Amino acid sequence: MIPVILAGGKGERFWPLSRKHRPKQFLSLDGSGDSLLQATAQRLLPLTLGWDGLWVVTSTMLAPGVQQQLPELPEQNLLAEPEGRDTAPAVAWTTIEIAQRYGNDTIIGFFPADHWVGQPEVFHQTLNAATELAKIRDVIVTLGVKPGYPATGYGYIEQGDEVAAVDGVRAYRVARFTEKPDLETAQQFLETGRFSWNGGIFVFRAGVMLQELRTHVPELVTVLEQQGANAYHQLDKISIDYAVMEKTHKACVIPVDFDWDDLGDWNALERLAREQKTNLELAQHVGLDTQRAILYSNNPEDLIVTIGVEDLLVVREGNVTLIARKDRTQDIKKLLKQLAEDPKLKELL
Repeated sequence: MIPVILAGGKGERFWPLSRKHRPKQFLSLDGSGDSLLQATAQRLLPLTLGWDGLWVVTSTMLAPGVQQQLPELPEQNLLAEPEGRDTAPAVAWTTIEIAQRYGNDTIIGFFPADHWVGQPEVFHQTLNAATELAKIRDVIVTLGVKPGYPATGYGYIEQGDEVAAVDGVRAYRVARFTEKPDLETAQQFLETGRFSWNGGIFVFRAGVMLQELRTHVPELVTVLEQQGANAYHQLDKISIDYAVMEKTHKACVIPVDFDWDDLGDWNALERLAREQKTNLELAQHVGLDTQRAILYSNNPEDLIVTIGVEDLLVVREGNVTLIARKDRTQDIKKLLKQLAEDPKLKELL
């Protein structure tokens, strides 16, 4: 399999630690010392033929950072998008380039750069099964993560009839995709046992994906085949889920049970914390009557002092301090739009 890392995201909900030139995937958030991008690359290398078989698609602005973080990645395996147009153009352009180099029968896998995955042996077993399935069937395989709680921030996949079993790993037709349900609906999904979280991972033969792209978004494939990256200014923003996965009849899902988190915002750090403490202290902290707080500073000399607060996020990074209720971290993106409109503050993005 040719694994492709999708590394063009901004990670805005991790601001102020995540900035324009230092997005979330360049950060180390799990205490390992490796950035999320580096950890993703190391996790995928056993699935391919070393660095020559690994690809990354990112933005022109972030490409130098990718090269710095992954110095062993061949330059020709790094695709830089001049503008962000969501995941469908990224998948389409990369698939076209790989097919031209290796042929339509090449197995390709797409993986977000900013996810955390535990139990790598289960991860590899599942991806090897997905690769074998993509070889023998005209399918687009996606991984569905077993839900641990009724999350309202994830998309869900409902499994239908069984398609095949490869090395003990079962795959099912996708009955439907559902975007970010409300809490009551998410609870109902869990009770059925038929739903999994959409992990944003796809495996397919290049020719199968190109055929589905030509069926559902033909103009996207045509312009990218003719112009490559020069076509980006003409493209609409559209995700691969909307462009293909919600329309195709070739989607199947492998439900998986390894530890996984998409690290969507600061609250994810609590889920990664191995030790259950009163507060998550990633900074020098002195607190009085402080409960369930997340405290972070990238300067070990900083001291954060709290009195009588609960469920609070405090982040100090350089000349910015963010204080928010933990249940409002999704609104950080709204705040950044305000900063972008202020000439004096937009340099802090």
